[in-house]
Amino acid sequence: MSSQNKKMTPVQQKYQKLAQTKEPKRPVWSNCLRAFIVGGGICLLGECIRQAFMKYGGFDEKSASNPTVAILILIAVILTSLGVYDKIAQWAGAGSAVPVTGFANSMASSAIEHRSEGLVLGVGAGMFQLAGSVVVFGTVAAFVIGVIYALFVPGYIGGGGS
Repeated sequence: MSSQNKKMTPVQQKYQKLAQTKEPKRPVWSNCLRAFIVGGGICLLGECIRQAFMKYGGFDEKSASNPTVAILILIAVILTSLGVYDKIAQWAGAGSAVPVTGFANSMASSAIEHRSEGLVLGVGAGMFQLAGSVVVFGTVAAFVIGVIYALFVPGYIGGGGS
């Protein structure tokens, strides 16, 4: 018996057992398949865009990545503003949330939701309520990795060994 069940009365425990038998089973395998298809499709689209930048834009492998990410973000924001990305996300679950397009969708959704409050206090503040934690984590992580790099990479300022 779990510690949560120990705190419940016998009637509550009986109700919990009944509720568990009536709860519909989650389609885990189909959810995984849908997430894989959509997440993989987003990544495939990104790779196609990157290859196009390399073939037609004269970019090398490394420099083609930045505009590719920008295009994917732009596509996600446009689809969010048209209400399409949310429908894809409902069907795909985490498959649409994990790539960078998921973050772009959440930022754009927050901005759209708060637009009636004005540009600064509505769109700007609403958008960065969500992004604030991500930006702070990214900044702190970059600082920590930079310090580790500076201390331990040979030939770098203060790096171990030469």
